[in-house]
Amino acid sequence: MFAGLPLTFTAPWILTALALLPVIWWLLRLTPPRPREIAFPPMRLLLDIDQHEETPQRSPWWLTLLRLLLAAILIFALAGPVWRTTEPVDTGQGVLWLLVDNGWTSAKSWEAQSGAAEQLLTTAEQSGQPVLFAATAEGPSQSLVPESATTALEKLRALEPRPYPPQRNELSIGLRKAAQEALPGAIVWLSDNTHTEGAFLTDLAAMTGEVPITVLAGLDTPLGLKDLKNDADALSVTVVRHPEQKLGTAKVQALDLKGLVLGDVQASFDAGNPETTARFELPSELRNDIARVEIAGEAAAGAVQLVDDSWRRRTVGLISGQSRDLDQPLLSPVYYLERALLPFSDIRQPKDGDIALAVPALIDQGISVLVLADVGRLPDTTTEELREWVENGGTLVRFAGPRTAGGSDDLIPVRLRDGDRSLGGSLSWKQPQHLADFPDDSPFAGLRIPEEVTVNRQVLAEPTSDLPERTWAMLEDGTPLVTAAPLGAGSVVLFHVTADSSWSNLPLSGVFLNMLRRILAVSNVAAASETADDSTSSASVLPPLRLLDGYGRFGAPPVEVTPVNASDFREAAASRRTPPGLYGTEDGFRALNLMQADDALLPLDLTALGSRATLTAYPASDPIDLRAFFFTLAFLLLVADAIAVFLLAGGLSRMNLRSRTAGVAALLALSLLGLSVITPGQVVAQSTSDELRALESTLETRLAYVITGNPEIDDASAAGLSGLTRFLAERTALEPGAPIGIDLAGDELAFYSLLYWPIDPAADKPNDQTIARIDTFMRNGGTILFDTRDHINASASGFSSTPATLKLREILEDLDVPPLQPVPPDHVLTKAFYLLDSFPGRYAGSPLWVESLEEITARGDRPVRAGDGVSPIMITGNDFASAWAISEDGEFMYPTVPNNPVQRDYAFRSGVNIVMYSLTGNYKADQVHIPALLERLGQ
Repeated sequence: MFAGLPLTFTAPWILTALALLPVIWWLLRLTPPRPREIAFPPMRLLLDIDQHEETPQRSPWWLTLLRLLLAAILIFALAGPVWRTTEPVDTGQGVLWLLVDNGWTSAKSWEAQSGAAEQLLTTAEQSGQPVLFAATAEGPSQSLVPESATTALEKLRALEPRPYPPQRNELSIGLRKAAQEALPGAIVWLSDNTHTEGAFLTDLAAMTGEVPITVLAGLDTPLGLKDLKNDADALSVTVVRHPEQKLGTAKVQALDLKGLVLGDVQASFDAGNPETTARFELPSELRNDIARVEIAGEAAAGAVQLVDDSWRRRTVGLISGQSRDLDQPLLSPVYYLERALLPFSDIRQPKDGDIALAVPALIDQGISVLVLADVGRLPDTTTEELREWVENGGTLVRFAGPRTAGGSDDLIPVRLRDGDRSLGGSLSWKQPQHLADFPDDSPFAGLRIPEEVTVNRQVLAEPTSDLPERTWAMLEDGTPLVTAAPLGAGSVVLFHVTADSSWSNLPLSGVFLNMLRRILAVSNVAAASETADDSTSSASVLPPLRLLDGYGRFGAPPVEVTPVNASDFREAAASRRTPPGLYGTEDGFRALNLMQADDALLPLDLTALGSRATLTAYPASDPIDLRAFFFTLAFLLLVADAIAVFLLAGGLSRMNLRSRTAGVAALLALSLLGLSVITPGQVVAQSTSDELRALESTLETRLAYVITGNPEIDDASAAGLSGLTRFLAERTALEPGAPIGIDLAGDELAFYSLLYWPIDPAADKPNDQTIARIDTFMRNGGTILFDTRDHINASASGFSSTPATLKLREILEDLDVPPLQPVPPDHVLTKAFYLLDSFPGRYAGSPLWVESLEEITARGDRPVRAGDGVSPIMITGNDFASAWAISEDGEFMYPTVPNNPVQRDYAFRSGVNIVMYSLTGNYKADQVHIPALLERLGQ
């Protein structure tokens, strides 16, 4: 410190140059300034002879003072002034031991922590003091020998917080060896304020004798997340804070795989309680998309909980004791279970009907839950294998039935009475029983029970002392409906009714689905892969996929990280060898989180160090290097000195007025140039042709045709659609606008419901991009009327190998075209506006092909067609456009073949029906239901 101020110097010996200031003052005092130059015309000499001013022999006092101040400031700048707001840490004499905590708890304040370490190393570098630098999360493989402070600075700049707690105990052996060679002069520990496990502090005190230990503390410790749970109705996580942190709130966010926020909640801490719970009460479908839960703004690995596939969808195996009735699959218990479980789980069913082979096969597939529907007695070998799977975390759900009533194995939660209880039996009730409210400690608690749910038959449990504890659901008379019991790490659940509707209507209700969902929500992760033989290949090993760094960000796995055996993954903890993150493959991975359910953030306890430890706070701010400030001030004084010398030498009087005039002229020129530049030019706003076309097509309904590039065909299409437009306006309520030609490759097709496409055999096939646009148009409800215009050259079948037909087949081969058929007599096209039995154009013999609809007979002879959508494609060879084409003077441009006015009239009627069908759909298909409707109305 300098004169009681927090000011120090990195090179204080340079301050001795201040003693030279008197010498500098004496030299400056005797050095006169430069003589002033004055113009000497004779008349000027005669006029001013009496007022002549002598040139001074010495510098003015103020100029001397200015130069002395400049010299003093330069001396201060060269001495390296540093402004420190806190007392510097005593680094002692000899080797400095600098211990730095760089676990995940240092991530939030790592900048301040590394800044304090850099100050200490910079001071040691200037004094040449050797340093033993040790990072507590880097392990014993780091070099624990004294080295130069410059080398330690390079290590510090490459150091980052690690995604696991500091491993201080691992340093004891290396530090003890270094202490045996030479005791340190001082020990400085930059701590993260958290408790240290093991005997590290005791070892440190024993190995270093009476060496003083300075411990820096007081930085903010990040909040942590632990104990992630996916309950039946919410995903919850525990938020943990350091006991010395101030009370407040934390914003906890749930994100999906893309980093989008699916939900956020505010978690508040109670006084004296370092933990609180955050709950995301989201729909299960939305919770299935959650990939990670994190505390906003913490940027630490411990403030992140990763969610793997086990939190989203369970894999469920289904085995039924009944043989499947292929003629009536809707009556199978498996059908009810599939419909109930599919929305939130993956279903696996065995290929083999032998239960002794089916159960092991399902376990090998990694199922989480196994459902047995009316499976009475399992083979002994299967029972033992299934018991082992449950004890390792699996969940077994069994449903009763006739086979269960006849006897069961011992893999059930309660003892059962022989036989069953039913309406009219020896153990019967007079009327069906309703469900009672679910117990508060049941996983089903809170579910609403519909009044219409009743039970007609069930298997009864033997009354025992632990029966109430094992009952999850019961009937109004108190008999158990669902019982469960833990078995090792898993559980066994029994429904005392069947999975189908033969014993109760429970499987037909929504509460059945919710009950199964609750069971899956509380089930454990599948243990199949964990119990696999270690000799199996990749299935038993989980390689690192994406790992977290100390700030909670995903990154590539480091080279020192090793794969984890699947059998050991459940017991794995975040460490240097197994950092938190995702392990496995993209097809299936497991999440290893940093904080476990029993972890806590405990304060640092230095009792083991005794009175040798000095606890101090981190510097509130970094020291400020004042050299730049002093050098800047010296430069400004130098500029002031130059100006003073310039004025004393009479430089102001020699300034050329013409240069100032030229400057003003240049300024005016630049101003005029600027005005000319910023003068607004003429701006013309115009609409593009695409915008006009879109506007025209939006404001009016228009018929559209495909431009083929052949002028003859395109002119006929334009004239034909114009004639049909005129006919529509005269005969119907529709008044379309003028028809429009469409370029399939560039124009927007969504404005039109019907496109007329005359086939040109000489035209090129549309490219893949255009075909994709056509296919999208048809999928989105548009209809294309293909017209080969070749019936006069085609056979009576309607599809012969004419050039136009071959071109059409070439176009359609890349489109998703449905099965086609000629318009049947009962199709809505035959009655959309006019009643028609054929669809002639210029030619009359070609049928009109549309999408084929499967015909089903529902009642009597009344046909019912599946689907009410409009056919996306129509094909004809009758040359509609030529039959509709009308010239400007109102004459028909092309004769019909044969030349028959009635055929032309029916051609126009066909066009009207096609347009109405494409615009309104086949709503008139309901006309086939009129007899049945009248019959129901009693008419």
